Amino acid sequence: MSERLEDIAAAMVADGKGILAADESSGTIKKRFDTIGLESTEENRRDYREMLFRAGDAMKDCISGVILFDETIRQKAADGTPLVDIIKAAGAVPGIKVDKGAKAFAGFPGDKITEGLDGLRERLAEYYELGARFAKWRAVIDIDTANGVPSGAAIASNAHALACYAALCQEAGIVPIVEPEVLMDGAHDIDTCYEVSRLTLLKLYGELYACRVKLEGTILKPNMVIAGKKSGKPSSPEEVAEKTLKLFRQAVPVAVPGIAFLSGGQSDEEATSNLNAMNAIGPHPWKLTFSYGRALQAAPLSAWGGKKENVAAGQRAFAHRARMNGLAASGKWTGELEKAA
Repeated sequence: MSERLEDIAAAMVADGKGILAADESSGTIKKRFDTIGLESTEENRRDYREMLFRAGDAMKDCISGVILFDETIRQKAADGTPLVDIIKAAGAVPGIKVDKGAKAFAGFPGDKITEGLDGLRERLAEYYELGARFAKWRAVIDIDTANGVPSGAAIASNAHALACYAALCQEAGIVPIVEPEVLMDGAHDIDTCYEVSRLTLLKLYGELYACRVKLEGTILKPNMVIAGKKSGKPSSPEEVAEKTLKLFRQAVPVAVPGIAFLSGGQSDEEATSNLNAMNAIGPHPWKLTFSYGRALQAAPLSAWGGKKENVAAGQRAFAHRARMNGLAASGKWTGELEKAA
């Protein structure tokens, strides 16, 4: 495969495919394992991810890339094969999460700033040697209008950090996924999500231009425009699609090859349905696909339950979610297909 950033980015948003986010930190994967009563050991974490990466046709047909955690990119499967090689053999691009997490933003209660720029150049060089060809950095923008969150300073600081990270990635021959996540946890309505997302993306692309980042060699991983979970006003797929596409037409340059959504706490089917609604009214200047973690993994984790004899069941559950989202990435998903499976 070509090592040009533009070609890697194009492969990451190939038709009918999306990105598996398997980059849960040790703390997050422990919480997931707690739900099935499984101890979070290095071996159990490896077995779980190996199950997903070896899911045959589902990986080959529906997954274009896999985001890994630092531990995972170094791991070998039970038979000694590096997990990175299993991902490559399935035709997917290995990637790596490089940020150090969102921390409290000094002076701005309720705001967060993502850390991890120190030493990043050296870490990227190592990850390239380990096989990573793209990376991910997540900025977290919460909405709490009563308390002035987010502040302009938090949006600006996170956008600048994302741009610095992206420039370092491209220097290292790695495609940056830029992820400015406007959280859907609050009580805000869909229009507030739209406005905060708009300000965030406009600031982000201003910073990316200023840092001379080549947009053709980047992928955007944003939230959908959706009402907060505590608002009591669920958003229909049609409304989510309309407002999200309006946002992108205002704020995302057409030089960006693809937009891979995060699921952000939506249910499995909601994340699929909303993505499908956007692609059903295409075509768009950018590929619109998925970069889901929990919305691809909740079902297989439950079916597997940490038991060797359930590996095939876990892979079937993963294959189903991957196929449904692959269809949604082409605007061909229906609720009937969901039920038929």
